[in-house]
Amino acid sequence: MKGLFSSSTRLDKALAEQTDLSRARIQALIAQGRVDVDEVTQTSPSTKVALGTPFRITVPPAAPARAQPQDIPLIVAYEDEYLIVVDKPAGMVVHPAAGNPDGTLVNALLHHCRGSLSGIGGTARPGIVHRIDKDTSGLLVAAKTDAAHEGLAAQFAAHSVHRRYLAVVGGHPNPPAGTIDARLGRSDANRKKMAVLDKNSSRGKHAITHYRLIRSLGPASLVECRLETGRTHQVRVHCASIGHALLGDPLYGQTPKSLKPLLSRLDFARQALHAAELGFVHPVTDENLRFEAELPGDMRELIDELGRFDR
Repeated sequence: MKGLFSSSTRLDKALAEQTDLSRARIQALIAQGRVDVDEVTQTSPSTKVALGTPFRITVPPAAPARAQPQDIPLIVAYEDEYLIVVDKPAGMVVHPAAGNPDGTLVNALLHHCRGSLSGIGGTARPGIVHRIDKDTSGLLVAAKTDAAHEGLAAQFAAHSVHRRYLAVVGGHPNPPAGTIDARLGRSDANRKKMAVLDKNSSRGKHAITHYRLIRSLGPASLVECRLETGRTHQVRVHCASIGHALLGDPLYGQTPKSLKPLLSRLDFARQALHAAELGFVHPVTDENLRFEAELPGDMRELIDELGRFDR
């Protein structure tokens, strides 16, 4: 952070007036030797500065918070000394971040595994090899050892991990089965969203989703999606891009008017998406593993109610 002093006063006061840093934070940075005035490192916050003198502040990056173990129940699909597969409930964040400092899957895993998780993800993401969205339910694998983490990460990078999702979407896909091959990247209009990009764009990443209609549900459909790649919000964006957004999706969805009363009555306020199947080669034993997770209650109830439209 660089600039020129706009007033003649003591150093800490002048910097507090010109930056978004508090005076106490500035005093701490001065004590750490991170403030220069006219290329000279300052040691006293009361040093007088002159109008127009250049300054420089070196603000260190925020250190990731060390996640703490929390006794949060987990549905464990598989566990051994190298890895653990869990069925994550909707509403649970995978790892601590701004706005979600605790109550995450990482906090639960640290308690369940007694701290025995791969350190590759750092203090905030120990054991985390891949993620699913907060409001998506279903299967996720975490690594207990660094060797397992590296082996699983290599499989995800090679797109050899089997991932099958179940989604409830608006309308009826036509054709009833197909492949969505569309590059994904950050939206220019909303940086919290992903968007389909031009196939020749240098931005974003290549993404492929294979879909298949399982069942028509009145004005909606139950669809199976198999991921060839695993990009942020991939199923949600790809389905929306062909005109069949996931029901309840707050970012990419546009719930049909006829279904809004139903979703409201069921208090269904998340994307209707479930990671139903996960398969990979065990990174240590080379065993082929495949796991399935039943639809959670809220999605089963939604599907049952939608099925009444056809009766």
